[in-house]
Amino acid sequence: MAISAQSSRRKTAPSLEAKALGRDPARKKLREQGKGLRESCPRRAHAAWRPADDRADPVRLLEESSVGRLPNLIPIRNARMLKSPFAWYRGSALGMAADLAGTPMTGLRVQACGDCHLGNFGAFATPERRVIFDINDFDETLPAPWEWDVKRLAASFILAGRENGFHEDTARDSALACVRSYRERMAEFSEMRKLDVWYAAIDVERLIESVHDEEARKRARKRLDRARERSVRDHAHPELALTEALTPTIRDDPPLIFHWREEGREEVMERVGKAFVAYRETLPEHRRVLLDRFQLQDVAIKVVGVGSVGTLCAVLLLTAGDADPLFLQVKEAGPSVLERYAGPSVHPNHGQRVVVGCQLMQSASDLFLGWSEGITGRHFHVRQLRDMKIKMRVEVYPPGVMRQYAELCGWCLARAHARSGEPAAISGYLGSSDAFDEAVADFAVAYADQTERDYQELRRAADAGRIPIAEEPV
Repeated sequence: MAISAQSSRRKTAPSLEAKALGRDPARKKLREQGKGLRESCPRRAHAAWRPADDRADPVRLLEESSVGRLPNLIPIRNARMLKSPFAWYRGSALGMAADLAGTPMTGLRVQACGDCHLGNFGAFATPERRVIFDINDFDETLPAPWEWDVKRLAASFILAGRENGFHEDTARDSALACVRSYRERMAEFSEMRKLDVWYAAIDVERLIESVHDEEARKRARKRLDRARERSVRDHAHPELALTEALTPTIRDDPPLIFHWREEGREEVMERVGKAFVAYRETLPEHRRVLLDRFQLQDVAIKVVGVGSVGTLCAVLLLTAGDADPLFLQVKEAGPSVLERYAGPSVHPNHGQRVVVGCQLMQSASDLFLGWSEGITGRHFHVRQLRDMKIKMRVEVYPPGVMRQYAELCGWCLARAHARSGEPAAISGYLGSSDAFDEAVADFAVAYADQTERDYQELRRAADAGRIPIAEEPV
């Protein structure tokens, strides 16, 4: 989807209200405080990347992150990460968290995504059936330095650009556009009313209308229409459901979707049922009323993503009638990779940590978002499996579209950070020049180089048989 964040900017002069807010003493003080942080943390200092002398072996960190995962899925996770340096980057958030902890920081904190790369953004439907663009993965979310998300996002554009065969300057230009968009949008949010910041959303319908390129606009419209048609069809006759049986079940598609065979169906459903009751209690009362119209029918294991492979993820099938299904996705939630560097979560359940982070950062969250705990002590968060989702096909983006997408992601991240942080302080630090933009673009290039070196370590470990690999069916 080629949507330009730049094209949707307001072209008019600031309103009297905006000017008044900009002169507000409290905001002015925050802006000056942010600007003052440049003395202890110069903006150009963010360009530096030098691995620590005691930097952990990246393969060892991968093995560490595999502890507690389903053993039969670990080889699939490793195989997915072996596909490219960018695939490795997507699954190695733990290693980058350790690296970012040693980089310059202002001390300003926000609710951070924790795994902020370009693949973790997308379009989806809100409960009101609007389609918005937003961050869509919060497994690692935690209050943390705002710079960490910006740097991880920028470096992902270098790696994706290289994977797409872009010239190095072109790939860097996308990373630069992303950070510049973040800075400029944060300045806008710093002058908005607090409620307006909270209500802000990136509406896909309006974005498509603002695209000047007619062909790009048509492609975006077609993808949106297809997503809506697919959503309607899946809810009427879901591909996962086998309705021929007396009890609706989920179709196995091993090794990616399968039923737990180590226990009988009754034992599995009893355990899931207990966790489901606990999950229900985390929903607001009006949504519990809706959930109660559905009856739990089946559960199956589902392999998702890259970094999440091997954690206990499942699909629940519920029905309110013969042609009235609801699919919920259940994902295991462990400690955030940021916790050892940014402090522990205040929430007793890591599923709750994910849910609260999602609600803080997203402009609209899933209708069935909640959390639970299994009888073995594992924590989970729950949401709908699919709801008019549109995955961004970055692997086929040409340079111009990648740059537009970078602007959009920078805008989206600024909006997410502005909800929980102090946009005036962050904007005061960033300023109106491109000093920070250029610095982070330089960091992104250097860290992409580091990622490629780490990826070669992974390949050597795989060739030596140090890590198990299992190829997936085509």
